[in-house]
Parts: sequence; structure tokens; C-alpha cells
Amino acid sequence: MKILVANLGSTSFKYRLFDMADERQLARGGVERIGSAESPCFVEIGGKRQELKTPIPDHAAAVRQCLAQLTDPASGCLRNAGEVAAIGFKAVHGGRISGVQRVTPNVLTAMEEMSLVAPAHNPPYIKAMRLLAEKLPEIPLVAAFETGFHATIEDRLRYYPAPFEWAEKLHIKRWGFHGASHRYIAQRTSQLLGRYDLRIISCHLGGSNSLCAIRGQQSVATSMGMSPQTGLPHNNRVGDFDPFAIPLIMQAEGLSLHQVLDTLAERSGLFGLSGISGDIRDLEDAAAQGKARARLALDVFIAEIRRHLGGLLVELGGVDAVVFTGGIGENGVSIRTGVCANLMELGIELDPQRNAKAKGECRISTDTSRVQVWTVPTNEELVVARQTKHVLDNN
Repeated sequence: MKILVANLGSTSFKYRLFDMADERQLARGGVERIGSAESPCFVEIGGKRQELKTPIPDHAAAVRQCLAQLTDPASGCLRNAGEVAAIGFKAVHGGRISGVQRVTPNVLTAMEEMSLVAPAHNPPYIKAMRLLAEKLPEIPLVAAFETGFHATIEDRLRYYPAPFEWAEKLHIKRWGFHGASHRYIAQRTSQLLGRYDLRIISCHLGGSNSLCAIRGQQSVATSMGMSPQTGLPHNNRVGDFDPFAIPLIMQAEGLSLHQVLDTLAERSGLFGLSGISGDIRDLEDAAAQGKARARLALDVFIAEIRRHLGGLLVELGGVDAVVFTGGIGENGVSIRTGVCANLMELGIELDPQRNAKAKGECRISTDTSRVQVWTVPTNEELVVARQTKHVLDNN
């Protein structure tokens, strides 16, 4: 069974193709600038990359172009497009609908209901899914919601102390996100350490960020709440923020509610605080040059990770492994150093040499550290492929 896993943007389509017989990645590729006169398309098969530029009017045409590259007699890896059993999507927020679902009108309606709290994610997915369902009806579509992994979190950690009716009628709860990444870390860390009852804190740090407490491969608690804008600071999204500051900002700056929310979702986080960039590499370079706001952004980021790490550690009653993943988690030597600094009393002792040289799956704690600290590259696409296969096998 071949599964295509899609990652969508408003004008982009990226994918990975898996052979689920042995979970090999057969190809990766995508299309950028959909709707422009020249849309760059690429495919990488067996380490060989091919690129072309051609007009791609919409996401359905992007999928067709990708399938044409994958089935090219000279360079493709599929005999025909019929070998693709389904397209799986790492969907973000369905509110009343979670888990892994065949894409139906009801699923799309549920996603629309959550577009206000996932404005950067839900609208492009909804639009593309509708288009693909209409123009490529022969290919089943499956949505694997990021919230699904967190369904095991107890109500005491899911409900806000707000009117109960809001939770029941409007689905105002701590949903949590990055589910595919945290699920992969739970499974892979258990394999690496040879135990399946582990207490793990998964630190997904990248363009967006979240921590997750895991016990026995199940989510116990997570840093994100109702929306992907919450929890830790993100590259351009705010993270935790007091809502009572919003009326003050509106009055003082003469802004509408929409304008304030847009700023919090698009021009805040590390970018907003530093005024330079949301990219950790840029901020570290700027801080080394003595730019105080860049240093402040890095310090706030590390402090917030430590604050949530402490809360999750208490919730678990101790931890066996702390795992860093995502672009920053895997490559951010100084971020990992800052997060783990002075935590020996909690059993966390980083090895500076291992941390500096870490690449791929690597233990970066000392041999005497009671808590193992690792870097583990995540594989969200493989998780979505597995979930998509499970849906097809059981329908």
C-alpha cells in the first residue's frame, strides 16, 4: 500500500510518499507558488532531485503534477497513479471532531468551526481538501488531527476555569497540538530505551513549539491550549498571553480586535519581542553582536520552556527521558544548554561535549544523569501514513 502524506499551505503543496509494506519513504516533493505563472515543482527519488517550473492553478493540479512526476516511466517510482491508496493530511483542529477521519462534508464543517482559532492552518487545508475531493474523487482523503494524541489527557487538565457551557457548546478546552510529532517521539524513545512504560517529556521546538508529558506512550499533559497560538512563544505567534491586555492595546493604539489578534498571530513571538527575526539562528547571531532585544527573546524562550518543563515534570511525578525534537530541538545546542542548566537536583545533567556534537538520534546527558536527555528527529509524516493506513484497513 502506497500512502501520500500532504503538508499544505495556502500556495504550496509538499508531500512524502511511503510504501507501507516496510514503511520506506519512496519519494518527497512538492509545488510552491500555486496560482502563479511559474510554479516551481520538485521531486526527490532515491537521492536524485528533479525540478521544473510550470503553471499550477490550484492544489488539485499540484497533486496531478506530482503524480505525473512519480509515474514518469524514466524516473518515477510508481507504475501508475492508482497505486496511491490515499492522501493523508496532518490536519490541525477539528474541535468536536478529532482522531483520524475520512474527509467528509461533516469533517470539513467541523474544521470550519475552528478556523477562527487556527487561522493559519485550517482555511488552506479546508480549501484544498474540498478541491481534491471534487477533482480527484478516486483518491480517498484522510485527516489525522493533531489533537487526537491528546485525547488521553484528563479533564482536570483539559478544562479552563471558565463557564462550563463554553466548553460544552463552543469546545473551549485545552486541545493540544503537534500530536503526530509527540506520538512519534513516544514510540521511538520507547524503542530506543527498550521500555514502554517510560515517563517522557517531548520538547517539539521549531517554527511552532510545544511540550508534552507522556506516560506509557500516552499524552498526560501538554503546553498548548485551545489554539496553536498558545503555550510557548513561537517564531511569530505569541504563546501564552493575558486576554485582559487586549482592550488596553485596542484603546491605546487605536486598533480593532481583528488587528490586535492578527498581530498576536503573525507579528509576535520571537519576532515581535526581538524586532529582528523569529529564527533562532538569526537571534543568536544578533545576540552575539550585543543586540539586547535578541538576547531578551532567547532568554524569554528558554525561560518559558523551563517553566512548562517543570510543570510537566511535577505532573508525571518524575521523568525518565527528556527528548528534544524539531528544527530547534535537534540543532539548538545553546537552547538545550539553557533549558537543562542547573537541573542536577532534578536528575537532569547535560554532557556539554555530547550536546555540542549531537546529530540525529543521540543521547546528550551524562552517563550518571538519572534522567536521559536525547535528541531524536521527529517523523510526523510517517505517523500520519500509519494512521491513514489504519483507517483504510478498517473501512
